[in-house]
Amino acid sequence: MGITGGQRGRLGRFAYIGSFTEAGGAGLTVAEVDPRTGGLTAVHSTDAVVNPSFLALSPGADVLYAVSETDEGAAAAFSLADPARPALLGEPVPVRGEGPTHLVCVGAHLFTANYGSGSVSALPVRTGGGLGAPSAVLPHRGSGPVAERQQGPHAHAVVPDPAQRRLLAVDLGTDSVRIYALDTVTGLPRPHGETRLRPGTGPRHLAFHPRGDRAYVLNELDSTVVVCDWDAGEGVLTPGKETRVAVPGTPAVNYPSEPVVSADGRFLWVANRGHDSITTLALDASGGILGTQGSTPCGGHWPRDLTLHPDGRHLYAANERSGDVTWFTVDPGTGIPSPSGALAAPAASCVIFA
Repeated sequence: MGITGGQRGRLGRFAYIGSFTEAGGAGLTVAEVDPRTGGLTAVHSTDAVVNPSFLALSPGADVLYAVSETDEGAAAAFSLADPARPALLGEPVPVRGEGPTHLVCVGAHLFTANYGSGSVSALPVRTGGGLGAPSAVLPHRGSGPVAERQQGPHAHAVVPDPAQRRLLAVDLGTDSVRIYALDTVTGLPRPHGETRLRPGTGPRHLAFHPRGDRAYVLNELDSTVVVCDWDAGEGVLTPGKETRVAVPGTPAVNYPSEPVVSADGRFLWVANRGHDSITTLALDASGGILGTQGSTPCGGHWPRDLTLHPDGRHLYAANERSGDVTWFTVDPGTGIPSPSGALAAPAASCVIFA
């Protein structure tokens, strides 16, 4: 189901904040969004799911999905019939993978990236948006040179290509991006290829340029972003230039968490855990990185997630260790975000809008 005109008009009215319940978080928090200032006001919360650390919407934005980031690993679905009070659609479903950290809904399946076990799971989406048991689990193989972080595979993110014909799985443990082709009949993934990145970089997340022919792979272990060419026809990701996202003065311990690209393709923002900042990078007409525009304090500690509001005017950081979500007004000329407010949210890990 696609997004209707009415839904499009309401998009961005509510924010959904995921957090780690085992670290004192509320679980899933719903906040109303002020359309003028971008400010957040909490209106509801539920701890029905343990550690809903990452959230995603159905294609029609009528169901909210959450991982349960635990050793056992599960995923859950919430109806958004009342967007202010999400209703759990059945019990969380085991993903047959450990520590799921990311998920996405494509077609008739929900896909999870399972960090602990280094695998990708495909769960069928039932009528009404509920989830079935995994119909496929694809294990990764390999390791990397950073012993304490890369002793084995660690799938950290699953991202569909713009045509939704492929699924890209970013693996921090193997310094690679696995590419899966999605079967046109069943919607299930099958291995298609693998892009190797520089050893020891620890790729974490990936974001596409709005034009669809470039992707930005953010490396957690060495604070870089790689601009990659994406061949949609062949399903091939080709790495190119690396750029440091850590500005001068960044501490030795810095783990970038999330890349975000502006809708007009002019800016790339990156959240930095350790430096506790947001780096703004300017992009040229081809999607290449021109340089760093500057660094802005994130307003908290350990920004695990970074999200752009659908209106493109406000940027949000989920600061896990300081327990808040901060928001920023984006300068349309420079792309530099200015602090605008904060909402207390213990152990916050993700923010999305619907």
